[in-house]
Amino acid sequence: MTELLIHSATKVDVDGHQDAFWLHAVDGVIRSTGTGDDWRSLPVGDDASVQDAHGGHLTPGFIDLHAHGGGGSSFDDGRDAIGRALAVHRAHGTTRTLISLVSNPVDALVASLEGIADLVAEDPLVLGAHLEGPFLSPAKKGAHDPGALIDPSPAVVERLIDASRGTLRQITIAPELPNALEAIQVLVEAGVIVAVGHTDADEALTKTAFDLGARLVTHVFNAMNGIHHRAPGPIIASFADERVTVELILDGEHVHPDVAKLAFEQAPGRVALITDAMAAAGSSDGRYLLGALEVQVTDGLARLVEGDSIAGSTLTLDRALRLAITSGVAADAAVGALTSTPARVLGLADRFGRLAPGYAADAVLLDHQWNVQAVWADGSALPR
Repeated sequence: MTELLIHSATKVDVDGHQDAFWLHAVDGVIRSTGTGDDWRSLPVGDDASVQDAHGGHLTPGFIDLHAHGGGGSSFDDGRDAIGRALAVHRAHGTTRTLISLVSNPVDALVASLEGIADLVAEDPLVLGAHLEGPFLSPAKKGAHDPGALIDPSPAVVERLIDASRGTLRQITIAPELPNALEAIQVLVEAGVIVAVGHTDADEALTKTAFDLGARLVTHVFNAMNGIHHRAPGPIIASFADERVTVELILDGEHVHPDVAKLAFEQAPGRVALITDAMAAAGSSDGRYLLGALEVQVTDGLARLVEGDSIAGSTLTLDRALRLAITSGVAADAAVGALTSTPARVLGLADRFGRLAPGYAADAVLLDHQWNVQAVWADGSALPR
């Protein structure tokens, strides 16, 4: 039996702040919570892990819907590389992750999906796979290899679904591609969350994709048409649709902080902060590969060597949280954007994203400047 008691914390989650907060977890699940000194009367075992938070912020574990690597390693490069990258993000508070793959030839994607399916069976902190491609618009390809982009034919869609053995949780698709609208319906029926992204679609077509079941926008503002007073585009369509959540890369580079705050105001409770991190996250400047494309990272900013497009980020979710708060987003809304909102997107809002009885004992302790001090997943401390 694993047992965890955290006390004297300032709880911050989507439900708000609570001072002198404590939680008691057994076998990875929060059994009880409260405030004040009631924790002293709990029947805690001698082998329990007890943490005095000293008034620090305690949040649910962070959930990243969209990351490609870290620590010098890419998720596209197999089991060992995935492990090294995950260790970096877990040390920064991310307790559950979707393994995002960039556009590659179908055979390579199939092999990656099969490997991720094996990993999901072994590691409960990995929630599944996200395919960011290959069904993307060449006009909005961003840092994806144009040679790997294809239309979503029924045969390829079914092959990717089958390879994942039920662990393909999310896919990005440009709805203007041939067969895309039909593919959205097939993917939704298979239980895959469809995200509109890397797209040249207008507002009307984006709304059609939402009506067919797409429920997410991949890194809103990036790799899509912007807001024009005569052509609102996919951004306005997503803000107006209460069914839709928008991913946001908040690193100070992809989206200006003032625009990021606008997203929180226009889509309250529907912003999911993501990292879109590539291999250089938690590593050093230099040359890296993103799929088949070479990337130069300088002062933490990743750009393609050929074409100069921003190529993912070097972000971790704790930094995104700090930037959100310093941009004027309320702390509970900012925390919700990397905990309860992504949990809801994945259909897991009853298990993750809150510090409440019955939820997984995933928690992050941060100091008053929102720097990570300790991380727990399923009630066990993660290495830092």
